[in-house]
Amino acid sequence: MTRVIIVRHGQSTYNIEKRIQGRTDASSLTPKGCDDATKAGKALSSISFQAIYSSPLQRAKSTAEIIRSQLATQVPIILDEQLVEVDLPLWVGMTTSEVKAQLTADYRTWKELPHEFSMVLQEDSGTREHFPVLALYAQAKQFWQEILPQHQGETILIVGHNGINRALISTALGISPSRYHCLQQSNCGISVLNFAGGLGEPVQLESMNQTQHLGETFPSLRPGHQGVRLLLVRHGETEWNRQGKFQGQIDIPLNDHGRNQATKAAEFLKDVNIDFAVSSTMSRPKETAEIILKYHPSLNLQLFAGLREISHGLWEGKFESEIDQEFPGELERWRTIPAKVQMPEGENLEQVRERSVSDWNTIVKNAESQQLQLGLVVAHDATNKTLLCHILGLSAENFWNFRQGNGAVSVIDYPAGSQGYPVLQAMNITGHLSNSVLDKTAAGAL
Repeated sequence: MTRVIIVRHGQSTYNIEKRIQGRTDASSLTPKGCDDATKAGKALSSISFQAIYSSPLQRAKSTAEIIRSQLATQVPIILDEQLVEVDLPLWVGMTTSEVKAQLTADYRTWKELPHEFSMVLQEDSGTREHFPVLALYAQAKQFWQEILPQHQGETILIVGHNGINRALISTALGISPSRYHCLQQSNCGISVLNFAGGLGEPVQLESMNQTQHLGETFPSLRPGHQGVRLLLVRHGETEWNRQGKFQGQIDIPLNDHGRNQATKAAEFLKDVNIDFAVSSTMSRPKETAEIILKYHPSLNLQLFAGLREISHGLWEGKFESEIDQEFPGELERWRTIPAKVQMPEGENLEQVRERSVSDWNTIVKNAESQQLQLGLVVAHDATNKTLLCHILGLSAENFWNFRQGNGAVSVIDYPAGSQGYPVLQAMNITGHLSNSVLDKTAAGAL
């Protein structure tokens, strides 16, 4: 496995002024940007890196240098042109509000149809139509194709920018350029990808856009944000999780460790202004939600049957070794082509998707109609992974691309309302469980 940790540069002078940076090198780190880079370095200090790659633009390069100063081993920083920011030459230096006011139609296309957005550039040889997001995705793919073969089985750090980091994560997982704005990358936010091999081989997004090391529970909402925010939580550990036994819709309760994980999640969320809470009808997420809601006693927990775990049918109550014996080859198919597996006397992922997405959409619309902003949703591993595929426009084939630790929290925003694309702000936050940027929760079966 190749572990890749991706960090966005610290706050820059252009960030403060809300100016478009693109590939200009006129922007440098602010004192807060330097301080946050130090915090990111401390959060990563226990990890041994074999290489550090950085964009050559000074705001990223300075961040990489500050992070490296906090690490135990001083590896060289390799400056790579493939890590420069999205190229927006006609907008560089303008404020976002200027672009909105002066180039309204272009800005709308950029926000709503980023894969179709283009700029006509005047060059010595004539005019050229430039597609910034499509070019950025091609750049990210090229980076992966060049770098991954060099670091098989190693751990590397990448320090880049908002746009290129989104493109790196998206090309690794197969997320469409049309969803460019559906991933958030905060200044000095930390994301973790695990590659089985090269680009196109299995990859797992272990976590995305963690900001707890910066003193932020979650990535902050954009000014003027009015949409619904949902906190998607996986239930705490059960005894069957620990043993590696498939539980599915058998109603196994939390074990003591699972209750402790739920308690830590509760402490992590105690100062968050939760407006409403929902859970799967099963006891393990329901108890997890009830423990979290001890800090929010005025809220009633609503139960949704569509959020329950996948039915593993005849696999339930069995260990992997038993399933392998009774259903030869099926477990391997589940691990490699999950979308094509029909659980014997149980469900397939399309059935899980239909019921869970239906309830999820109902939850978002109910919150909108009642003008509630922030909701807690507690469900299960397979359910959460299916919902994450839906949120990012992926099919069930991408089911294994997402990690969901017991007691982990993900953050999903609807800045354009229920009719617009959701934004994955952060995924699989587990720092409250282990005080590490890496997910230390038990792996276990579903």
